[in-house]
Parts: sequence; structure tokens; C-alpha cells
Amino acid sequence: MGNNRAAVSEGLKDPYVVAYPLIAAVADGDGSRIELVEFFDCPGGAHWVRRHYAQSPLVVSARTVGATTRYVLRAGCVHLPLEGSRFPAGIAGAAVEGDEIAVTYLGMGGGGVGASACRARGGGVIRASCDESGGGKLAGSTIWLPRRERVIIGVDDTDTAEEGATWTLVHNIAKAVADESSVYLSHTIVQLYPVPERTKNCVACAVEFASSDPHGLIERFAALLSRHTLSDETGMAVYVGFDPSPLRAYGEAVKRGKVSWADLEAVLGEVRVVMDGHGLIGAVAAIPFYTDYEEATSLWTG
Repeated sequence: MGNNRAAVSEGLKDPYVVAYPLIAAVADGDGSRIELVEFFDCPGGAHWVRRHYAQSPLVVSARTVGATTRYVLRAGCVHLPLEGSRFPAGIAGAAVEGDEIAVTYLGMGGGGVGASACRARGGGVIRASCDESGGGKLAGSTIWLPRRERVIIGVDDTDTAEEGATWTLVHNIAKAVADESSVYLSHTIVQLYPVPERTKNCVACAVEFASSDPHGLIERFAALLSRHTLSDETGMAVYVGFDPSPLRAYGEAVKRGKVSWADLEAVLGEVRVVMDGHGLIGAVAAIPFYTDYEEATSLWTG
């Protein structure tokens, strides 16, 4: 209450800028595709820009995931035919530059404020080139972010019939290992086919990071999982890359029915196996369902 009263008496430090708490980006191997992840604390602003930024020629898709907006971008630089109310702001450029990713925004009026100062002052930004904005000005910015890789960790079978819960343990480990080099992006609970060997609900978990140090992240995660798991059959698998869709058919099979160890071995070339207990079947299956919450939580029993 004291801080609120002080703000009222002293006024707002920067009343026309809402800086993004964190902005991160991952790129594919050749730098042709980029996923931009913007953490927001102003829902209205985030939904407004998602609606309009989706019209940008470089934007392949735009969606809200939790408290983030995600844009899949084609690398390139384009002219934006901005028009008030109809197309007032967008993404005009995206490029991988060595170990950095550059993103250029442009907007008019309030959209220009969001495209300039709000992004340029965001968390995770290495540096920025930013126009003056406000009123009816056309303004934008280019921001440079660390180039990161997507890391998805699948885990299954950490509990027993008496104690534990995989989803809570995995989330707490993910929070504990996140740091400046590894941003914790998402947590997904994946409903699997309820095989007889299940503890109770038969779910696995996938947690996603944007990391510039995948090896260190995996080592830290595995150490905490080994320390706190209650099961001798824990499975942990890791996918490092832009798109885990090659695992999707296997994941769908595990949601539809019981699969064999041979079925699992057929896809192990796509992942790094860290813990190879029986839970590895579900751990690998969870990975391709990251952030696909409707399908992930559905029970596929036909």
C-alpha cells in the first residue's frame, strides 16, 4: 500500500511506455525460420498487436500461449503498407545475425509506441535502435536478442502409488534451472492411453526452454530429476531443435493405445535419452505435444 501511495503522490515515472518483461527468440538451423516469444503483462496490448501483427507478410502464425505471444516468422525484410485502424502496426524484419536475432517493428500512433519504446526497453534485449514515438507519429525499432535453441524435455514416471506427482516436480525443476541463458517457456501435461502399468492418471509432461546453453540446461535438469524422483522407472528425453513434428505420429500412437519398446526405439534417433526407465515411452510421446494443450490433455480412447 505504501508504494502505491508513493506512486500517486510522485506521479508515474514513464506513463506512456509499457515495457515487455521479457522477449526471447529461437531459430532453426539455417536461420530461415524464427519464433519470437514476447512475455507480456498488459493483456489488452498483447491481444491488439497479435491481431494486427498477424497481417505482416513475414508472420507465418501468431498465437497466445499463457502470458506470451508467439510469432513464427520467415526471415526477411518487407515494406508494411500501414493504415490507421486496419493495419496500424507490424513486424517489418527478422534475421539471424551470428549468435543474435534481429527483429524490426513498425507502427503508427499508439501502435508506434508499442513498436518502439515498449520493445526496445524489454527484458532480454541486448541492444536496440529506436525512434521517437507518441501522438500520431510513425515509429519503430530494431531489437537484437540472443540466438537461442528450442529445448523440450519430456518426463514420465517420477511418482509412486503412495506419493509424488510428475507435473509438479517437472514444473519446479524447470523453474529452478531457468537462468539468463535458458528461458522457461512452457509446461504441458500430456494425457496418454491409460495402460495397466500407470500410477493413476497416466500423464507425462513436456517443458520447453529457449536456451543458448542446451548442454548445461540438460545437465542441471537431469541432476535435480535424479535427486527428487521417487521411481526407479523414470524416463527423461530431450529434443533440441526448432520443430519436433517428426515425433508426432509416435506421440499420437501412445495416446491411442499401448505401444512396444520397439516402437519407441524407432524414434530414439530424434531425441537424447537421459533416463531410460519404462517412463521413457511416455516422456518421448509428450515432446511433440508441447503447447498443443487441447490435444495434449484429451483422452484418446476412441
